[in-house]
Amino acid sequence: MFEKLKHIDLNSSIIVMPDFFVDRIIRLDSQEQLFNALAEKTKYGGGSLRGIPTLDIKGGNAVNIAYCLSKLGAHVTLFTIADEIGSVMLQKIFSKFGDRVNLRIANGNHGRTTALEFVGEKTTKANLMINDVGDNANFGPERITSTDDMKTLADADGVIVVNWASNLKGTELAEYAFKNSLHAFHFVDPADIESRREEFRDTILKLADIMDILSLNENECNSLGRTLGFDSLLPSNNYSDGDIKNAAKKLAHKFRVNTEIHTSKGSAWSNGLETAFSQVIKVEAKTLTGAGDSWDAANILAHLVGLDPAESLIFSNAYASLYVKSTNSEPPTINEAIQVLEKINASDRNTR
Repeated sequence: MFEKLKHIDLNSSIIVMPDFFVDRIIRLDSQEQLFNALAEKTKYGGGSLRGIPTLDIKGGNAVNIAYCLSKLGAHVTLFTIADEIGSVMLQKIFSKFGDRVNLRIANGNHGRTTALEFVGEKTTKANLMINDVGDNANFGPERITSTDDMKTLADADGVIVVNWASNLKGTELAEYAFKNSLHAFHFVDPADIESRREEFRDTILKLADIMDILSLNENECNSLGRTLGFDSLLPSNNYSDGDIKNAAKKLAHKFRVNTEIHTSKGSAWSNGLETAFSQVIKVEAKTLTGAGDSWDAANILAHLVGLDPAESLIFSNAYASLYVKSTNSEPPTINEAIQVLEKINASDRNTR
């Protein structure tokens, strides 16, 4: 695996679409800290909650994945939507990557998110996101129709469609993008599908023949499982490594789509017959928002450069661990991820 990663060809053309949000991150030690502060202020009719750390950053699954892929060294085209201020923000953020990044920004209202991160919890760390999706809600095929757009799709090595749940035209967009890039690797991560889970189940059935990877977290896995009659594939905070593997295998078998599940305990891949699993690399979490996007980005690159499923999971977990432990939400480079893997490999050899 190390030799493959050290000598990978980063000339692959990867398209990511469609969502862009501006995220305001509010970091708190615990839910109780927030509730107590709100209760205290409410007693006196309101007021300011001072001294709470906040951070404004780029957001949206597509933008986060595109940024991580760019940091990994890939050539990326990002189809998204933003107003004038948001467009300037994106141009500035991606300018460091030069001509390796191609921004195709449609005019409209980007989304806005307030993310509450509870990073001091002794049991389960969590983040809660409050969204205004803006025009991400209606990003359909009509946004990608120019001659240049169609050539970019036709020449792509990978086409990534994410945050289906926020986009009412998500199914149309994925079908259009995939059918116009028949030789590309096709990847879908839907985000929180709970309120549209039956619709997403039908979408997978529709796209199964032209989709290569379905990527889910534990909540999305459970939501999708319920549409198939499974009460809970991954019981909250009470599931094992075997449960993760079995969940991936059940969903892959039902939908006939390679399925990957990434959780706080480990990640699994299955094609419905075989499975692979990799435990997470435990680190002190400093950043939660965007962790799944960093995992997806590493996983996409891993598949495109020819790592097998088990290797892809290991690399993705290593990459996500570095992102989670960062304090500034900045994803690592590929060399930094390789260094972590080499240290783990050396440690494993020394303990045998």
